[in-house]
Amino acid sequence: MTRKTAEIKAFFDEATSTVSYVLWDPETRKAAVIDPVLDYEPRGGKVTTKSADKILSFLAENRLALTHILETHAHADHLSAAQHLKSKTGARIGIGARIGLIQKTFRAVFNLKDVSETGAEFDDLYNDGDKIPLGARAIEVMHTPGHTPGCVSYRFGDAVFVGDTLFMPDYGTARTDFPGGDAAALYRSIRRILALPRETRLFMCHDYKPEKRKAFAWETTVGAQRKKNILIRDGVSEEAFVTLRKSRDAGLAPPLLLLPSIQVNIRAGRLPPPEENGRHYLKIPLTLS
Repeated sequence: MTRKTAEIKAFFDEATSTVSYVLWDPETRKAAVIDPVLDYEPRGGKVTTKSADKILSFLAENRLALTHILETHAHADHLSAAQHLKSKTGARIGIGARIGLIQKTFRAVFNLKDVSETGAEFDDLYNDGDKIPLGARAIEVMHTPGHTPGCVSYRFGDAVFVGDTLFMPDYGTARTDFPGGDAAALYRSIRRILALPRETRLFMCHDYKPEKRKAFAWETTVGAQRKKNILIRDGVSEEAFVTLRKSRDAGLAPPLLLLPSIQVNIRAGRLPPPEENGRHYLKIPLTLS
């Protein structure tokens, strides 16, 4: 059996169906946050830090020192609160080293002049196998491309935080129709995760709760995924998965917060620079037909 070594607290944001996590080393009280949410109301353009402040309160109440803010990828469904957490704690912001590929794509889409193509906006860029120190322990980085070319998962003790790579077994897997997405790469990334011990705990970044399930959920195991995942359980070949994934992707609409999220998240959670009137603006590229 894999020894339970990860102390974890989940924070679920129902507005975006996103789960953020605090994980920590109980001996040193050093902590990391994975995929924090910045609250954004799209109809009025209002930005608040309510969700991130709940995390800060938890850290303070439990005497945890935040040292790392970790993004699994440049999210297309919520804005990152990484900069707010960094401003309050001094923690470092990290993401997969291939973030530059995503920045290059969307820098062109939005005609952005202030965004690099190198990941320079982030404090740390992680490659497969890198170890992130957390007190007396370490978080292992796993490069898990497919949803985007830059996706990473984080392994800490008996737990793996998989980002959008996997969903709960009754929902399936990430979509692969974003720029740089690759269904075959996603299949191989997931099979790598599912090669870990069956009792390994897996923590999702989202839960969209199928109609037949009554409650939101975001924790499962390698064994449960291998047995029950509707798209990639044991016995599903790469060819069959790619065919099914592409078919499902063809019927999906873009995420509601795709355009605002990407502009903020490729900047490591920074809002676009204020204009001469002091206000921040997000761009909406138009497609004329």
